[in-house]
Amino acid sequence: MRVVLGVSGGIAAYKACSLLRLFTEHGHDVTVVPTAAALQFVGAPTWSALSGKPVSTEVWTAVHEVPHVRIGQSADLVVVAPATADLLAKAAHGLADDLLTNTLLTARCPVAFAPAMHTEMWEHPATQANVATLRSRGAHVIEPAVGRLTGKDSGAGRLPEPEALYAACLAIVSGDGAAVAGAPLRDLEGRRVVVSAGGTREPLDPVRYLGNRSSGKQGVAIARAAADRGAKVTLVAANVSLPVPDGIDVVPVETTLELQRAVEEAASDADVVVMAAAPADFRPALVSESKIKKSSDPDAGLRVELVENPDIVRGLVADRDARGAATPFIVSFAAETGDAHGSVMDHARAKFVRKGSDLQVVNEVGTDLTFGKDDTTVHLLRRGSDEATTVGPTSKDAVADALWDTISPLLD
Repeated sequence: MRVVLGVSGGIAAYKACSLLRLFTEHGHDVTVVPTAAALQFVGAPTWSALSGKPVSTEVWTAVHEVPHVRIGQSADLVVVAPATADLLAKAAHGLADDLLTNTLLTARCPVAFAPAMHTEMWEHPATQANVATLRSRGAHVIEPAVGRLTGKDSGAGRLPEPEALYAACLAIVSGDGAAVAGAPLRDLEGRRVVVSAGGTREPLDPVRYLGNRSSGKQGVAIARAAADRGAKVTLVAANVSLPVPDGIDVVPVETTLELQRAVEEAASDADVVVMAAAPADFRPALVSESKIKKSSDPDAGLRVELVENPDIVRGLVADRDARGAATPFIVSFAAETGDAHGSVMDHARAKFVRKGSDLQVVNEVGTDLTFGKDDTTVHLLRRGSDEATTVGPTSKDAVADALWDTISPLLD
């Protein structure tokens, strides 16, 4: 098989060396076409030595052989790994300012892109639009892996491992598109999913509120993963400032009562409800119409009467049971701390019994723990099973995928 391996300028270019070795060790003829930026990460001598062929980035090299046309015309497969956001944009818009982008325009064989970039760049609407354009034209865009990125960042955007990419390339050439490594699951196609995220705020006065440290990162990750799998997603976002991918309906709320109303309304025709938000358990009995002032007596203090907020999950379960319905499938979250009365899991199991949900996600919370972090560890409790499944420590995106991997088979 004659393969063109395009390499664009990203730190993941080093992985393309291993992909090249896999091709050559299995007897394939590989021509490496890097961009000028790619050579800042891996030099031309490395590509030449591994492929056994000269390497160039420009259309002006060996002009008499017309390389910008010949290379693409003679290939059985063109794969770009890594494919940066810039390269995807150029390919989607037909730009051709170097040898690689010229090759992409002349190729009549299967073309595959393996994106690698930071999560924010991958999720940006411009990048997603470019990916959709390429796929609509028949190109194969392999979903990036979720994991450690450059530096301390984690999330979607990691280049899949060379072995997975090699298997994907073979599947593409064989015409087995369903077997392409990293291809997104569509196991939630046609499902309606409601996800809550963030932390509610209960006002004391026009300025102050009672709240918690939840950022909404896990809930947004769960909503994004559901949408990627084909679901129609409504995200009820309690004070969430994170970007949300296009295609997800967002209902902003502030208080627990607002969260309850929004979730109940959205859940009326939902297949799944995931209550990842952290609603306040209590709210002030009275809210001052003006800012509460300090007393002239430093010992006077301030006494605030609190009333208990409704348990949203228990209400959803009770409503479903009263209707005798099988849906929605209800997922509760238990953000717990251990104390003198029991461990995190002790409290979580007791809460699972009280709420009556179908699945419960348990995590330990506290200062600098879980809330606002990119990584977490969770334990999944399933109705009818005494076993807890532990996921992590890993990224919240990976937790979201593991959660849907658990839920999806149970929906049928």
